Amino acid sequence: MRTCIGCRERADKSTLVRVVARPGASDGSFSVVPDTDGMLPGRGAHLHPSSECLELAVRRRAFGRALRREGHPQIEALRSLIVNPGDRST
Repeated sequence: MRTCIGCRERADKSTLVRVVARPGASDGSFSVVPDTDGMLPGRGAHLHPSSECLELAVRRRAFGRALRREGHPQIEALRSLIVNPGDRST
């Protein structure tokens, strides 16, 4: 069982998308990338694959807290996975 950082509901980890942080530009930002295989190194967080949970996580600034990163999260790769769930190439 894992907790979604957007809606804060507990769910089986197979129904959630694991995300990890990758260093971004020198401006202190970081990229939030989906870890569809569950094999990327680093601290992970889990999120329901819905735009509602994604927007809640952004509004609550949950990515920085959950991934223990400071700065502005870049979520384009994660947003494209959630909007286009059939495209798992990211």
